[in-house]
Amino acid sequence: MFFTYLRRELRRRRKAALVVASGLALGIALVIVVSSVSTGMSRAQDKVLESLYGLGTDMTVTKAAAAPGSGEGRPKFEFDAKGDDDATQSSDRVMVQGFQTLASSTVTRIGGQNGVAGAVGGLSLNVMKVDGQFKRGEFKQQEGTGQSGRSGPGEQGGTGQPQGEVRGGGASFDVNSYSVYGTDVTEQNLGPLTSSKITKGRTFKTSETDAKVAVVDSAYAKEKKLDTGKTVTVHGTKFTIVGVSTADSGDAAANLYIPLKQAQTLADSKDKVTTVYVKAADSQQIDQVKSTIQKNVSGTTVTTSADLADTVSGSLSTASDLAAGVGKWLSIVVLAAAFLVAGLLTSSAVSRRVREFGTLKALGWKSGRVTRQVVGEALVNGLLGGVLGIGIGLAGAYLVTAISPTLTAQLGSSGGGMGGGAGGGRFMGGPGRAAASKTLDIALTAPVSLSVILTAVGLAVAGGLIAGGFGGWRASRLRPADALRRVE
Repeated sequence: MFFTYLRRELRRRRKAALVVASGLALGIALVIVVSSVSTGMSRAQDKVLESLYGLGTDMTVTKAAAAPGSGEGRPKFEFDAKGDDDATQSSDRVMVQGFQTLASSTVTRIGGQNGVAGAVGGLSLNVMKVDGQFKRGEFKQQEGTGQSGRSGPGEQGGTGQPQGEVRGGGASFDVNSYSVYGTDVTEQNLGPLTSSKITKGRTFKTSETDAKVAVVDSAYAKEKKLDTGKTVTVHGTKFTIVGVSTADSGDAAANLYIPLKQAQTLADSKDKVTTVYVKAADSQQIDQVKSTIQKNVSGTTVTTSADLADTVSGSLSTASDLAAGVGKWLSIVVLAAAFLVAGLLTSSAVSRRVREFGTLKALGWKSGRVTRQVVGEALVNGLLGGVLGIGIGLAGAYLVTAISPTLTAQLGSSGGGMGGGAGGGRFMGGPGRAAASKTLDIALTAPVSLSVILTAVGLAVAGGLIAGGFGGWRASRLRPADALRRVE
């Protein structure tokens, strides 16, 4: 009887049911779209942060910034004189990113702190290479000046010096700067290399702690025409390329990756690292682990992913703020309005059915049964609105993913963090780039999770119950005698 009467009433009041369902559908769809876009924003920000120091890293530890004026000065290049005028001159210099290093023993100390699941050290380097040649100019004598350099009659001069000028000559040099990252090949589960995939060749072997081997970024390999099996020379040392890696985010942390010991030798920084990459045992305790490290390991700066996220600007940050702020509140307002409208429409429908409910009560229906009938109709309207809302929301999320609008994420100076101090941003490239300006283009997606769908169903049920509560309360207050005296 309940379902028969329910089906008949919904069919008879299709327009009113559709209005209620459409209002709820709009609110639910907006919630799904905003939630999915917010999830996409979060994933985009995670991708930006992973491009800085790799997957799985919760925080980085670097040496505290040095006092102004301290540290190494500008790089100097010296060239030896060579007899051949056209001889090519070449000189390079290996510099530590930020000019600030920590002792390798710091990695062990950090790894032993409470809440730390793993700690790996790395050395970030920047290599500046200058290639070119000097060309000697040619001396051009003035007309009328003999080989002896004496002027003829009526000519200026007479000092015994040749009269003329030097033409041509000069110098032509190329400056090439690239980044090199020294990685601990025995612990490759943390650090910048984890944000890249080996697309050709292989990665390092755990036995290659001091081997002259290298993994090259695919973009740099294409630019310099490098490939597996070939060699690349860094500061006079030849490294055999064993693998080519491609960054997941499209922007690698370094151009070349070599074993940590080799990087320390090149930079004359034995037992030194620039950055310690830390993984927390519990992702919910990152702030606590940060405080522990800062307290027990003096002279260091600890930077978490949340700290770096605060430095992200550009359209990605703006869109994320809109989705989290305006989008969330807009969803709440629209949803509340939809619930209110559904409740008012249901209550209004009860007012128009006063005689009907009065007759049913006169026939023996109790107030509770009338209330359940009204709530049942409203609940079906809510579920119908939920189905429509989920459909519209999924379509909206799919449209966002299909269009994949490109957002820019710019990482400004963080003042510390991975750059390793005040000089961390002097040279672009390498894992130390977090201290310098860096811009990434990220394609936005809008993934819809099961939890969002379940939330939508819950909202649909809640909307139906709220609307049914309005109408049921109104219907339960009707008395048969009063209702029969009223005319619709």
